[in-house]
Amino acid sequence: MKTIKFLPVLCALLLLSAFTSEKTITIFMIGDSTMANKSLVGDNQERGWGHVLGGFFSEDIVVDNHAMNGRSSKSFIDEGRWDAVLNKMKPGDYVFIQFGHNDEKPKPDRHTDPGTTFDANLKRFVEEARAKGGIPVLFNSIVRRNFRNNENAVAEDDFRRDKLVEAKEGDVLIDTHGKYLDSPRNVAKELNVPFVDMNKLTHDLVQGMGPEESKKLFMWIPENKYAACPKGRQDNTHLNVYGARTIARITVEAIAKEVPALAPFVRYYDYVVAKDGSGDFFTIQEAINAVPDFRKEKRTTILVRKGVYKEKLVVPECKLNVSLIGEKGAILTNDDYASKKNCFGENMSTSGSSTCYIYGPDFYAENITFENSAGRVGQAVACFIQGDRAYFKNCRFLGNQDTLYNYGKESRQYFENCYVEGTVDFIFGWSTVLFKDCVIHSVGDGYVTAPATDKGKKYGYVFVNCQLTGAPEATKVYLSRPWRPYGQAVYIQCSLGKHIVPEGWNNWGKKENEKTAFFAEYKNTGEGAAVEGRASYGHQLKNLKDYQVEDILSGTDGWNPVRDGNKLLNNLKR
Repeated sequence: MKTIKFLPVLCALLLLSAFTSEKTITIFMIGDSTMANKSLVGDNQERGWGHVLGGFFSEDIVVDNHAMNGRSSKSFIDEGRWDAVLNKMKPGDYVFIQFGHNDEKPKPDRHTDPGTTFDANLKRFVEEARAKGGIPVLFNSIVRRNFRNNENAVAEDDFRRDKLVEAKEGDVLIDTHGKYLDSPRNVAKELNVPFVDMNKLTHDLVQGMGPEESKKLFMWIPENKYAACPKGRQDNTHLNVYGARTIARITVEAIAKEVPALAPFVRYYDYVVAKDGSGDFFTIQEAINAVPDFRKEKRTTILVRKGVYKEKLVVPECKLNVSLIGEKGAILTNDDYASKKNCFGENMSTSGSSTCYIYGPDFYAENITFENSAGRVGQAVACFIQGDRAYFKNCRFLGNQDTLYNYGKESRQYFENCYVEGTVDFIFGWSTVLFKDCVIHSVGDGYVTAPATDKGKKYGYVFVNCQLTGAPEATKVYLSRPWRPYGQAVYIQCSLGKHIVPEGWNNWGKKENEKTAFFAEYKNTGEGAAVEGRASYGHQLKNLKDYQVEDILSGTDGWNPVRDGNKLLNNLKR
């Protein structure tokens, strides 16, 4: 190991820490109900486009949505809401400004006039944001779905009617905003502010869909379907989940063009899962179910936003090319275990205990925690993998006994920069598996791996440049024992902690396994790496001729995730 001077390294770390803590940019949003976050009570389907916007940016961007139902530019100021935003704003933050729907209303506490008071309020937002070092962006209002000459279109914003007055709709979308659309554009031009013509974007969308199809965007809800509106609703102003996500998608494309500095942070996912209602679904399983069966040409990308998702997830064989990409703090958890009773009073079994089942081929996961929280109750699987070409990056697998079940006999699996913890046989199964640059942590005494490699297979478990660490109570841990006679485990240039016993290997109480199992090491380091005292049937490789990383998983189709990464992840802008 090369020697380094302490002070320069410390300074570099401090600089990196300072950079990391300051890199997050906040987008403040101020506006009305078409932008606002909504209550989720009663399975409410209404969303503002700002509610879902966070799912279109990387985690370097934080969306802080202050938009509120019924507010105009005037009432937003009068109620102190703008001051609250200013107090939080720091240099480099953005503020997205969209008013108009309620400025049009005749009520004196909300009304402003385009060209005078409305423009003055917009200018105030811009100038005061800039004084705090913020970057304002102006938007005009989204369209109302108005395909008839409706004199009450503006007033209807304030009513949640279960049914509108029956009237024949035409084929042409009729504007309801008038000169209120011009004020944001004019102020943006005068003050040199980025402007997004959201009215045109949404007009083209709604007009293109037509009077019937465009109902899918708005709160046209049948009766007796959601507790939030048991009588149903016919609302041409407010968006539903699909509408908010659709409009946020086309808006963020425009934002990336008008505000180039934000373009590198934009992300497009096919589906978003979020506990706070900012996605398409609340559960990961709902998103998996929505993936088209046998979608072969492109990868389906699913963002899992921060949150703890307690569910039992199944990715069936018909769901090909699925990617789960988690924000920091995205945890999939469950607490089943082998001896727990199922609905028939039978033991669930080891296989039945898993939190997650992956049968579909070409599965990819990034930044997801897979957890079995049952505790030390025997076998309790966090992740069960059957599908071929499974790739995990920056994921965590938490449990105790039998944490990670590499089940598929013909399955190849790659784990990069992952963390796996457990006690007894916590990495086990038949698959060909490569762990590269991973942390393998023993939380108690036991066995790291229990391979069941079939006879004739070239590879079982291979660990390359991994760290094997142990909790204080883990003092007697074996590298492997063969669950089946021909089990294979190889550790290459790994760091082995003192919790690894000198023998290294265990024969599972069967002397005959020593003749069939294959256990080997190559240039490992650390207190647990001393070859003196190793079990006699273990091997010390002389070279890596048969263990080139690019060959271990190649199979007959040349799969090489080490070289190629997840090259099929091509419809996500990253």
